[in-house]
Amino acid sequence: MLEFIQLLNQRYQTVLRQSGNAAGKIVYQQRIDQLFLTEAFLRKGQLINSSTGQPLQMTIVGPTQAGKSSLVNVLLNSDVAGVSPLAGYTVHPQGFCHGLSLVDCSGLQHYFGRFQQLQQAQITRDRHDCYSLTETASYSTHLPNCVLWDTPDFDSIDSATYKEGVIRTMALADIIILVVSKEKYADQSVWDIMSSLETLNQPTVICLNKLSEGSEALLIQSLKEKWQIARKDKFPEVVSLYYQKKTGLPFWPESKQTLLMHLANKIDHKKHFRSEEDLLQKYWQSWLEPVFAEHQALNDWQGLVDESIKQALDNYQRDYLDHPRHYETFQQALAELLTLLEIPGLAGFLTGARKALTWPVRQMWKLGRKRLHIAHSSQELVLLNQIAEHLLIQLADRLLDSSEQSNQRFWWKEFSGLLRRQRQAILQDFSVAAKTYHVAFQQDVEKTAQHLYHKLQEQPLVLNSLRATRVTTDAAAIALTLHMGGIGVHDLIFAPAMLTVTSLLAESAIGGYMHKVEHELKQHQLKTVKQALFVEHIRQKLVALPDQLSAMTHFNISPDQLHAAEQQLTEKRHGLRFL
Repeated sequence: MLEFIQLLNQRYQTVLRQSGNAAGKIVYQQRIDQLFLTEAFLRKGQLINSSTGQPLQMTIVGPTQAGKSSLVNVLLNSDVAGVSPLAGYTVHPQGFCHGLSLVDCSGLQHYFGRFQQLQQAQITRDRHDCYSLTETASYSTHLPNCVLWDTPDFDSIDSATYKEGVIRTMALADIIILVVSKEKYADQSVWDIMSSLETLNQPTVICLNKLSEGSEALLIQSLKEKWQIARKDKFPEVVSLYYQKKTGLPFWPESKQTLLMHLANKIDHKKHFRSEEDLLQKYWQSWLEPVFAEHQALNDWQGLVDESIKQALDNYQRDYLDHPRHYETFQQALAELLTLLEIPGLAGFLTGARKALTWPVRQMWKLGRKRLHIAHSSQELVLLNQIAEHLLIQLADRLLDSSEQSNQRFWWKEFSGLLRRQRQAILQDFSVAAKTYHVAFQQDVEKTAQHLYHKLQEQPLVLNSLRATRVTTDAAAIALTLHMGGIGVHDLIFAPAMLTVTSLLAESAIGGYMHKVEHELKQHQLKTVKQALFVEHIRQKLVALPDQLSAMTHFNISPDQLHAAEQQLTEKRHGLRFL
């Protein structure tokens, strides 16, 4: 699941960089933040799974100049966190180990991923893909053994450049400490952040900083109202912090001395994996909205292709297989039948012709040149190429219609251009495949002739009549020149000898069998053309075209990838911990 969330996040970021839609950019950026949060939370699950006794993590978050770094120093009873009156002074996650060593926190580098762990003094403001971890020698009565994190603000203009670090540190927290001042507590950015953290089920403490006498009760009531609007869980404990002139720091009240200790004792990492599932379920549908839209467009495209191929095959059947003048394949089988008949009295003629053309004829038959000549003169091939060209023209028109009407206009528009660029190559490939099919299908034509010949052997009278017909010069010439490629297959339909042969067969005792054989040949031919040409060449190439769409402007997450991720999502409870 972690790998899929990372993939989805990368695709969102890539598409966002190319998007010109301002409203869409806002939505996509929100989803990217959600994906960063989820990725980090899943990483925390891996951290918990990696070993028992993981250090407790407390994260202080809040808007700019709320006093986060000052509170870190108060809680640690130290001055390790740098403070400044200037906004945006802290721009990196900074962790401070209280009662722990750096060795105890060795798993954090894997958690932070591409973020590099540096010493506090090594961090520079021009680099945001890093964090610091520092051991503290001081002891605080406010804190259990833990890592206390100071984080950058999330509401300043520059916060977009270092927001990922804030998100990662919030997702790591076992306890969240929200710091707000009386000037900042009502900012929408505060409650957007708190709303996004709700599904993580982290115990939270609100520190109301920079208070003046007499304002506490009113502000806490307002905080409670804001919380109830943003979240559905219980309103957390509020710690009121008053400024001390002597130290320049807020004062942590004695009444809250054991608050963080008490919360720490309630942490149960076993509940983390239920929260993972809740987090994924909360955002899954919205995250995948553009992916579903692309899949729908892909399904619509496949539907258009299948519909067009069905129409093409209907045209092939109407204009060739069922056409009384154009259908040549069965006539070709009858011409093959003529060569199988033993013709007394004609042997001398054929022998003489073969002697005159001994080597050329043998070589042409040996190399299959007869079939190639038949392919060159075939009316079927002309018609198939015309049907394929019409199919692509029809699809191009449908794509233009979809690019004007569909909610995935950009997808259809780009896809239309892709088809236009690939059209000639598809047609050329189809033409070569059609010729290959036609040559190969001559074996089926010859098998049909063999079946008719064996049936004729059961009817001596019909066989003798055909032999008599075969003796004519016209029939002999057809039999020989067809093998040599000197006559087009479509010419057979009107040749007198072929008309005679067809009439004799149709009116004979095997007339019914002949019609059955012709019908079976047509059905086999239709099935072969459908699979060998329109499925294996036209359809496969058209259906694969979306794979060539730019990965810069489309998510290009396949249905198989999505299905595998959704299978993980629906596994039994706590199944995610094994991913």
